[in-house]
Amino acid sequence: MRKTGTMKQRMLSTIANGSRRLQSIFSLILLIVVWWAVTAAKLVNPLYLPSPGSVWNALVKANNCHPITQGSNKIVCGEQEYFLWQHLLASLQRIGVGMGFAIIAGVLLGFILASVTWLNRIIMPYVNFIRALPPLGYIGLLIVWFGIGDTSKIWLLFLAACPPIVLATVEGISGVSTDRVNSAKSLGAGTLQAFVHVVFPSTLPSIMSGIRLAVGFTWTTVVAAELNNGIPGIGALAYLSGTQLNTPLTIACIIVIGIAAFALDGLIVLLTRMVTPWVGRE
Repeated sequence: MRKTGTMKQRMLSTIANGSRRLQSIFSLILLIVVWWAVTAAKLVNPLYLPSPGSVWNALVKANNCHPITQGSNKIVCGEQEYFLWQHLLASLQRIGVGMGFAIIAGVLLGFILASVTWLNRIIMPYVNFIRALPPLGYIGLLIVWFGIGDTSKIWLLFLAACPPIVLATVEGISGVSTDRVNSAKSLGAGTLQAFVHVVFPSTLPSIMSGIRLAVGFTWTTVVAAELNNGIPGIGALAYLSGTQLNTPLTIACIIVIGIAAFALDGLIVLLTRMVTPWVGRE
């Protein structure tokens, strides 16, 4: 009877998940249809809202070689001398470097602040201060310090990603049950063994949540980071196409940025399930 009930619950869960997916797909199709209808009826100036076909053509054009102007023999490839996928890859590389340093520094600093109370009282206000600052508030200072190259951009992404990881790590450690640590030590585990087998695994779900938030922050910050000398970069391409009134390409960039953000978030969720399979089963 119990097995039958479990199978029934799984079937109902599968049906519910399928229904939610269908609703999402229907919502997307409805949005595209409404978008097409509005542009086909010319209710909005194409400069402000181009048709879905124009956006699709801009996306295809940004990933192919084409004449620089209609009837010209001069061929250019992509936009701003790079294909759109190369712009996206450049932004992802900057995020990867900034996030890599932020994860290392954030987790280490979080463990230190959680372990040393007096240091926590001194440093934590500065961590919260940096977390609350909008990126555009200090990007000018980073450019003065590190120039307009990738160094200032990576620093900006690092500063956007590090604070949430620090806070998540501290919160995770503070939530570790002292009974678990004491039980491990009573069974003969040393301090290092208790940390590796009890403290760190218990903190890992919180750390992964912090990393997920940090990835979201860096992805929104990369657009600000690429406003100055950001080519190649998907954020810079979106900004420049907007200043050139190339609205179809701007919307195409926005769509690519959104899809990439969803993909990154899904990847982090999948990775979290892989490294913390015990969550929800305790």
